[in-house]
Amino acid sequence: MNIFDMRWEIVWNYRDFFINGIWVTIVLTVCGFLGGIILGVLFGLGKTSKKKLFYWPCKIYVDLIRGTPMLVQILIIDLALIPSVFGQSFGFMVSGIAALILNSSAYIAEIIRAGIESIDKGQMEAARSLGLSHGKAMRKIILPQAFRRMVPPLGNEFIALLKDSSLVTVIAANDILFAAKMAAGATFSFWEPYLAAALLYLILTYVLTKVIGMVEKRFSNDYNPRKNRREGRLAA
Repeated sequence: MNIFDMRWEIVWNYRDFFINGIWVTIVLTVCGFLGGIILGVLFGLGKTSKKKLFYWPCKIYVDLIRGTPMLVQILIIDLALIPSVFGQSFGFMVSGIAALILNSSAYIAEIIRAGIESIDKGQMEAARSLGLSHGKAMRKIILPQAFRRMVPPLGNEFIALLKDSSLVTVIAANDILFAAKMAAGATFSFWEPYLAAALLYLILTYVLTKVIGMVEKRFSNDYNPRKNRREGRLAA
């Protein structure tokens, strides 16, 4: 078929599949990212710990997840881990979200670790000298400063996770890519469905990039040392 002789009515006829696929992709990505942040903070803090009891399990986990393909992780979780532990499968949504959480948490843990270690060690020493415990100093002094530096890489991880969520289609997740496969398999036309899927992913990543850009700008504006010092002098 001529590339310029597209039959876009194919995509229109399967619009319900694509619309549903958009929502499934968004749910998978958001749940995977939020869960990844929770685990990522724990593993990231563990990798900065000087206690081997906390450091080594976190390091092994992060290295294991980062060193294996997400596609393999999805298949292991859906076909082996969940059925073995619970005796049954709970569907693509549970398996997909679990795989995305475990995968993203390893990368977010490295972002957390790098952000914390980028803060001058004198900050922690000063906080401890003022009587703050290590946990309270980390929560009130170190993490707020480190988080500002984590925003760009966390945004990049969110975008990467959105695109990687397409791998969940291998366990029959009815996401955007699944909709394209359905349309292509039924009509034996491959240009239109897969171009439509690519366009939808492009739109989602573009919107997400703009939102992340606004968040980064907001944090950079809020944390302006000269502006904060000037406001402090005026308030005095």
